Amino acid sequence: MHHPYLPILIFFAVALAVPIGALVLARAWMTFFTPIKRGAEKNALYECGVNPLSDRQTRFHSQYYMFGLLFLVFDVETVFLLPFAVAFLNLSVGSFIAAMVFLLLLAEGLAWAWSKGLLDWHAIPKHRIVPPGR
Repeated sequence: MHHPYLPILIFFAVALAVPIGALVLARAWMTFFTPIKRGAEKNALYECGVNPLSDRQTRFHSQYYMFGLLFLVFDVETVFLLPFAVAFLNLSVGSFIAAMVFLLLLAEGLAWAWSKGLLDWHAIPKHRIVPPGR
């Protein structure tokens, strides 16, 4: 007799078997076919053909990340405004109001970022970062 939930059970079984099988196959491939990498030369850090200058990563001020996020927000904003710019002369009143509300929200976000000093590069402290434990 055919149970109504049998296709769903088969779907879940395949959905679990495929990624687990891929992980098992990758582990087996690594174990049997990957050469053993020993020595300082093979285990050294390597990035873009340049030897690393230090053992640890350097810290960046959080304002750089906020500036990057602001760039992404205002970069994506141009993608949303492009259809309005293409059809500007044929826009209805509702479409025009929607575009203006969108621009108003973006201007508010820019004013907020400006008031918080996120766009002022002279506000970044010029102190030396001391690694932990010193």
